[in-house]
Amino acid sequence: MRAGIAFLSSTFPYSGNLQCSVSRSIIGPTLPIFHRPLLIPVLTNNYDTNRSSRQKPYNPIRTTATTASATMTSSFKPEQARVPPALQLPTPPVTKFKIGLCQLLVTADKERNIRHARKAIEEAAQKGAQLVLLPEIWNGPYSNDSFPVYAEDIDAGGDSSPSTAMLSEVAHHLKITIVGGSIPERCGDRLYNTCCVFGTDGKLKAKHRKIHLFDIDIPGQITFKESKTLTAGETPTIVETEVGRIGIGICYDIRFQELAMLYAARGAHLLCYPGAFNMTTGPLHWELLQRARAVDNQLYVATCSPARDAGAGYVAWGHSTLVGPFGEVLATTEHDEAIILSEIDYSQIELRRTNLPLEKQRRGDLYQLVDVQRLNSQ
Repeated sequence: MRAGIAFLSSTFPYSGNLQCSVSRSIIGPTLPIFHRPLLIPVLTNNYDTNRSSRQKPYNPIRTTATTASATMTSSFKPEQARVPPALQLPTPPVTKFKIGLCQLLVTADKERNIRHARKAIEEAAQKGAQLVLLPEIWNGPYSNDSFPVYAEDIDAGGDSSPSTAMLSEVAHHLKITIVGGSIPERCGDRLYNTCCVFGTDGKLKAKHRKIHLFDIDIPGQITFKESKTLTAGETPTIVETEVGRIGIGICYDIRFQELAMLYAARGAHLLCYPGAFNMTTGPLHWELLQRARAVDNQLYVATCSPARDAGAGYVAWGHSTLVGPFGEVLATTEHDEAIILSEIDYSQIELRRTNLPLEKQRRGDLYQLVDVQRLNSQ
């Protein structure tokens, strides 16, 4: 008999100090003590040298490694990395469909902007788009002075909100889903930067008010404070549509990975971000952030910007884009007006999550993302 080598796994407690500055009221009890595997070589006598009766050799290293991997994964508590636990990715109504990104030139003429947006939506649908995404603030100029002038009472609808009335009508007429970019919304004495989602029946499915307001100051380059006129939204928005479960963010919302992680944990297939990055941050961060949100969460990310108007007070970067769940740019454009058509194939989400099973490898024993809204609703 020939001796082989196997490994037994033992553990010993981590001797370092664990400090946690996160509030106990949010994340719950102190995290458990770390453990590390200790490998001990032992002799085994399970290798038969008789060639005539030899069975497939026992591979102690592979067998023990597989067991150790499963044990470690269990001890890492990946299911606890999301609180409440992440929802299973739902089966979408469709596996493949076309999305249309309408990069529009916005002027000071509101009626013209509405007619122009409708024409672009109709063209995208004619080319096969089942989902159409519009830019941020497409019904008027992007400025603090303009927000109150172009704001609409979305809840009142009709003549009080001609922009959303058009979106509702065209969604119903064309039987498509529309993520309607954003417009300034008036609600009482407050203004919001709001995105409306309409289903194929023309009904309002969801309304997302921009959560993170665009307040930045880069001396000598750009200073803008949305908070001078706008109020921040209070609710993450995820919506069931005829083309899957969609998480909504507006422009600056894309910088906050926690929101995208939350949407992924709620089972989103696609994140849509109408946005108007500028000539300072656009070249550096626009594509980078889209690809980061997509690859971190292994889902699709679609963005839509206004076209660039070099004579405007705020000059948009453009470059509306669709990114796949592996971080690959599937479709994009430059800064001029354009309608970008591309296919979304949800089977790629499952493929990439199988290639890189991040959900099963998270360290719930070390960190957690808390969905406060879901937690409070339980």
